[in-house]
Amino acid sequence: MANETLNEISENVQNGRAPQVKELVQKAVDDGVDIQEILNDGLVSGMSLIGEKFKNNEVYVPEVLIAARAMHAGMDIVKPKLAESGVKAKGTAVVGTVKGDLHDIGKNLVCMMLEGAGFEVVDVGVNVEPDTFVSEIQKNDADIVGMSALLTTTMGAMQTNIEAFKEAGVYDNVKILVGGAPVTQSYADEIGAHGYSDDAASAVDVANNLIAS
Repeated sequence: MANETLNEISENVQNGRAPQVKELVQKAVDDGVDIQEILNDGLVSGMSLIGEKFKNNEVYVPEVLIAARAMHAGMDIVKPKLAESGVKAKGTAVVGTVKGDLHDIGKNLVCMMLEGAGFEVVDVGVNVEPDTFVSEIQKNDADIVGMSALLTTTMGAMQTNIEAFKEAGVYDNVKILVGGAPVTQSYADEIGAHGYSDDAASAVDVANNLIAS
């Protein structure tokens, strides 16, 4: 019975049906299904499948955003319970778009995907100053910092930020993940980032690898 409910949660996340997800998650909680199972086999599995489809161009940004909204409806019920049961997040990620850049769709997708994969996510927004990144990394004891740039003119801010991380002494304590339309793997290597991703779904794989390394 529990598996059936978890499959339904996953399917409804994929179809972006937030009210049904909320209802099913509450039902699973009331039925005593393990909270970690609800998260992993219901909410996260649904979001991961959408992530895979997004990677393969089978669905597009609007579908991912709607699925993420549905996942969040379930997360609102699960999160307090996870805290009560002492389940730790996989890691903490501070994510933002660099100074001078106001694009946020890619960043928002990455935040949602990472949250769906079990990370604690701190979204610092757009047009983020180097000092803000540094203070948020320190304040949240972050494991990963994700930086996004959508313009060739703002891409250089990533290097400026990494220099600020080194000056502040946080570079060695955090894994740096970069992405955005003009960013490439070779640019990531050049500036000293630890990971690069060309889309939101892959960002989760890279983040998982960075946490494991």
